[in-house]
Formats: sequence, structure tokens, C-alpha cells
Amino acid sequence: MPYLSTPLDAAFHALSDPTRRAVISRLADGELPVTVLAEPFEMALPSFTQHLKVLEASGLIASEKRGRSRWCRLERARFDEAAEWMAAERQRWADRFDRLEAYLDDTHKDDDEHGKPAGTLGA
Repeated sequence: MPYLSTPLDAAFHALSDPTRRAVISRLADGELPVTVLAEPFEMALPSFTQHLKVLEASGLIASEKRGRSRWCRLERARFDEAAEWMAAERQRWADRFDRLEAYLDDTHKDDDEHGKPAGTLGA
């Protein structure tokens, strides 16, 4: 895995793979043993466990040994961090678009007040 500077980077890296996203979707219904979790995926168990290691290293899932099985579950905290980051970014972009819209409205009003046809520059 490449060097990832923050836990958020690791989470988004882990979510960039469709197999890992599918694992997350399956775990949304509750914890599962690795063997059951791996059933729908057409890959060898060692390859599948590599995906689990990436998810676990990112903090998106946790696993624990119970008897002869390893069980996996989602870790909500990392999802909450990602959701908070995305909400903040969404708000920042919404604010930028609102400012752009206000600027364009003001520019259009100025053009109307000075008798310039809308959409002409400088003339």
C-alpha cells in the first residue's frame, strides 16, 4: 500500500476499490466471519484477505478471532470522519457557487444599468 499521510487518505484509498466497497456494503448489515464474507467474491481466500487488511489498516473495519473463525465488523468512527470532511467540502463549494451567482447577478445588473447588452465584455 502506498504511503498515506492521513487516516482520511487511507479510508478513501480503501474505498477506491470495488471489491472493498462491496465488502463494506455486506458488513453494513452486521458483522460476518471472513469465510462467509468472502463467499460471493470470485477470488482465492488469500487474495480476499488482502482486501480485508487494507480495510482494517484504514480503520474502516475491525476484525477479531472467535474460536476458529475471524469475524469482521464496520468501524463507524472512520466513516463519520469521512462524512464530516465531505460535508465540509460540500458546504465550501456551495458557498463558492453562491458567491459566483451573486457576482454574476451583480454584473448582469450593472450591464443593464449602463445599457450594455447582457453577455458582452468590455465594450
